[in-house]
Amino acid sequence: MKLIGISGSLVGWKTNVLIHEVLTAAKTYDENIETELIDLRDYDVEFVQGSPLAYYNEDTFKVVNKILSADFLVIGSPIYQASISGALKNLLDHLPIDAFKGKVTGMVTTAGSANHFLVSEYQLKPILSYFKGIVPTTSVFSNDDSFNEVNEIIDPNVSDRIQKLAEEMIHLQKGLNGKNS
Repeated sequence: MKLIGISGSLVGWKTNVLIHEVLTAAKTYDENIETELIDLRDYDVEFVQGSPLAYYNEDTFKVVNKILSADFLVIGSPIYQASISGALKNLLDHLPIDAFKGKVTGMVTTAGSANHFLVSEYQLKPILSYFKGIVPTTSVFSNDDSFNEVNEIIDPNVSDRIQKLAEEMIHLQKGLNGKNS
């Protein structure tokens, strides 16, 4: 099984760190899982204009196809103005309506304060459901207080939620695939 993590941040590292930690936890839980991190800052994903995917640049085509080829995904975004990042929303706008059908789609969000902890539930979760993704009950939210000055996670509750999310995603996806967990 291939688990792809998407870091929907173009600046800062906290979202990237959380996604990386979920991927690492998944590999620790099941060493046979193949993981890949798509960091949107590494790609020139073009702005959606309503054209078929083949009309966009190579990076856009590559990222969308990597996502579509994944068995399951963990999607992360910083919260800006009580919303997911524009870069992540733009990427999601490139996907077909059934992009996540039969795929577990975990959520990770970061914010400057705890005031935005429900954005994943009220904004990101409906988008993932629209794409027919199966959203686990566990998600990971962290704020600036969860990290030290070099962007290492220092909050044990965040680390625990990362482990629980990885485990739940694997169990759900194996169940969907008809495999024993």
